[in-house]
Amino acid sequence: MSIGAKKISKLCAGLFLRSRPDVSLLRRLFCEERPSTLEKSINQVTLLGRVGIEPQLRGTDSNPVVVFTLATNSNYRYESGEVQQKTQWHRISVFKPFLRNSVHQYTRKGSRVLVQGRLVYGEITDAKGATHVTSTVVADDVIFLSQGARTSTTEDEHLADSSY
Repeated sequence: MSIGAKKISKLCAGLFLRSRPDVSLLRRLFCEERPSTLEKSINQVTLLGRVGIEPQLRGTDSNPVVVFTLATNSNYRYESGEVQQKTQWHRISVFKPFLRNSVHQYTRKGSRVLVQGRLVYGEITDAKGATHVTSTVVADDVIFLSQGARTSTTEDEHLADSSY
């Protein structure tokens, strides 16, 4: 803790014991845990995987969006030596005009892509009136790593054989 931070901390501790109006103002300005102004926070997602469905153009003419799913895998090795792979599916939404058009034009089912974006939650109500929470990754960038569906010899196999 710096000397300045120690002084402010000591000042705050002393201010909590007093309740004069001028002290109350100082306490609000320097000692509150929650700032009264906007603060920086981070909502960042990076996913590397394969496209699960052909990207679909949806939305309205004034607010178009391209939507696709992305599969990511996690590998687990049990004590027995057995390897298990678990696939997670992520819904990706692309709103940025140039990126949206590029994804729609060049990405196919099976394409390997890297998606950078932010996680957004929403709610939908089904026909029975039940509310469901939804999540989507709103893409800020999509990097195309391969074209289309896999062939018999994949990029992953080539990388596994390399000397990296």
